[in-house]
Amino acid sequence: MEVRRGTRVYGWRWRRNPLRRRSDVVEAWTVLVVAVVLCVGAPLVGALAARWAHDEARATADAQRAERHQVRAVAVAGPGEPSALVGRQHLYRVQVLWTEPGAEARTATAHVPAGTRRGDVIDLWLDAQGQAVAPPPGAAAVRQHAVAVGICAAGATVGVVLLARSAVHRTSVQRRLVEWERAWARTEPEWTRRRA
Repeated sequence: MEVRRGTRVYGWRWRRNPLRRRSDVVEAWTVLVVAVVLCVGAPLVGALAARWAHDEARATADAQRAERHQVRAVAVAGPGEPSALVGRQHLYRVQVLWTEPGAEARTATAHVPAGTRRGDVIDLWLDAQGQAVAPPPGAAAVRQHAVAVGICAAGATVGVVLLARSAVHRTSVQRRLVEWERAWARTEPEWTRRRA
């Protein structure tokens, strides 16, 4: 007689049989729903969030471009100590001088990249009050923001779905154990009488 070990019966939770419990059916449907949500829902949520973030970031960048204007300024002093870190690049604070058409020469403190020397010409962004501000985000920054938001949204969706699946599985196992306990309570007296 040949004994086969490790034989798995796939799809047994979907077929009618005397060992199948209601918790088995719930778990089978849960696995199906989780698979669909992970394969279709999470990427869709990520794409929708990325699209929304891209539109919002682009609108913000356009509004900043409308509010701000760019001037050519001259560094009147060399850089001192680093004052900020943008990406991998240290920025330094320096005094800059510029002249707008029909106005007097003005000075301000601006962040410039390393290697800027006295007399170098830099692009300076000014707000409506004439204060030096950061340049509006470019197309690459908008895309990076959208991709980051999309990935985070898809990841959060996966996390929520897997937590929900874990909770359903835990509840299903607890109910299955209660059902087995009830079945054994009904069956056990018959077995003990047979042995006696």
